[in-house]
Amino acid sequence: MSKNRIITLLTDFGLSDVYVGVMKGTIAQINPQLKVIDITHQIPSQNIAAARFCLMTAFAYFPAETVHIAVVDPGVGSKRRGVAIQCANCWLVGPDNGLFSGVLSRESARSCVELTNSQYWRTPQPSSTFHGRDIFAAAGAHLANGVALAELGEELDPASLVQLQIPNCAVTATGAVGCVQYVDRFGNLITNIPNNCIVSNNWSVIISNSSDPIRIPSGKTYSDSKPGDLIAITGSDGWLEIAVNGGSAQSVLELDCGAIVQLLFETNN
Repeated sequence: MSKNRIITLLTDFGLSDVYVGVMKGTIAQINPQLKVIDITHQIPSQNIAAARFCLMTAFAYFPAETVHIAVVDPGVGSKRRGVAIQCANCWLVGPDNGLFSGVLSRESARSCVELTNSQYWRTPQPSSTFHGRDIFAAAGAHLANGVALAELGEELDPASLVQLQIPNCAVTATGAVGCVQYVDRFGNLITNIPNNCIVSNNWSVIISNSSDPIRIPSGKTYSDSKPGDLIAITGSDGWLEIAVNGGSAQSVLELDCGAIVQLLFETNN
């Protein structure tokens, strides 16, 4: 029986080639009534960490039982597994390379399978370089159309799913220590320090990537600093972020994902 679940797509394919279009065509061949929503196709090429963050940020805004097909897959054609995962409020379809570990840090996997049943692929002889079209789009469409997860392949232990390793956020007596987990198109540095770690109105951020640590004052909005100045704010996605009013914090600080960031509560002494 058709379920007509919503499907989302997240890839690093961009929009100048046909890749996204033919994935949608594959889905439409299975059921043209399925609603497909693009999260983004502008993930930096082969950047699994960025895909992890964007999917983790986006998935909660969709109705329960949405099927999220995510394809950032530098290991396509290798021995890396293709998987479908059932969570409490969504389904995940794509490569098992850590891309889903952000969602799975918030939604436990109830069950998962390796996508080994070629009956639910676009073709039993898929391209070795385009599993997004030949396996993931087709399997995700069948799942959205009501096919049972167990029909798509061999059962896997959810504990065996690949976890992308990034430094943990550690709360300290004087603040917290975390890292940059994503850089958006504006050059804002989004850390893995949750906004709820900030329990004082008087705080700043310390960057120690050189012999001369940089202290960045806090504010509520980007415009709380002068044009061109650095500022630390509580971002809309629930994470502390570093920005430049009218500019790019990444360009100013020359930091990328993984760079260490310290949250510091200040005293009046």
